[in-house]
Amino acid sequence: MTTKKERRLKIKRRIRGKISGTASRPRMTVYRSNKQIYVQVIDDLTGKTLASASSLKMEGAAKSELAGKVGEEIAKKAQSAGIETVVFDRNGFLYHGRIKALAEAARNGGLKF
Repeated sequence: MTTKKERRLKIKRRIRGKISGTASRPRMTVYRSNKQIYVQVIDDLTGKTLASASSLKMEGAAKSELAGKVGEEIAKKAQSAGIETVVFDRNGFLYHGRIKALAEAARNGGLKF
């Protein structure tokens, strides 16, 4: 019997085998903990993080609202770094709830994926 974490990591490995970020189209990866949400824009060819944002210092009522704010922030930071299109990596999490809120806010902020 596999745990939730093992299941997510198995899905993550399968996804990462198929997608990769480049300098022109970096990978935007999301990590969701019980209390916070983190997002990074990564160039996998050089192994460098180009932009990042998290909900650590943000104040908000609901977790999904915080995820939306993080999505807007990463869109601003990515555009200031000259990034317009990204590959979205949900990191094995279901595209639902906070992950979906973050992705839609990033799209509304101007990122294309």
